[in-house]
Amino acid sequence: QVQLVESGGGSVQAGGSLRLSCAASRNIHRRCIGWFRQAPGKEREGVAHSYIGGSYTYYVDSVKGRFTLSQDNAKDTVYLEMNSLKPDDTAMYYCAARESLTGCIAGTPQTTAFDYWGQGTQVTVNS
Repeated sequence: QVQLVESGGGSVQAGGSLRLSCAASRNIHRRCIGWFRQAPGKEREGVAHSYIGGSYTYYVDSVKGRFTLSQDNAKDTVYLEMNSLKPDDTAMYYCAARESLTGCIAGTPQTTAFDYWGQGTQVTVNS
């Protein structure tokens, strides 16, 4: 089992940046880690996922070129660097981990494929 704790959310102006952190309770090397978000009244949607230790990350089109997923293996922490933020990016952001690697980085991350979730961190982008 893996416990995940997100941090780094906040309120920024459109065009600004934030870096979210996801600290894991155990080694995440060779695990599939994803970032998701959920806006009020909407379903949770996948943003990006990556095989930790690999070199490729899948991003959904709406964040491609603006968001970057990275990891610090020494700290068992995954980051989501968010630049050029838009009001549409306003949501609760969650990181998640999965036991199975099947389907990792293959298309939009699906909530049903992930086994462990953090409590979320709120991101608000003001216009």
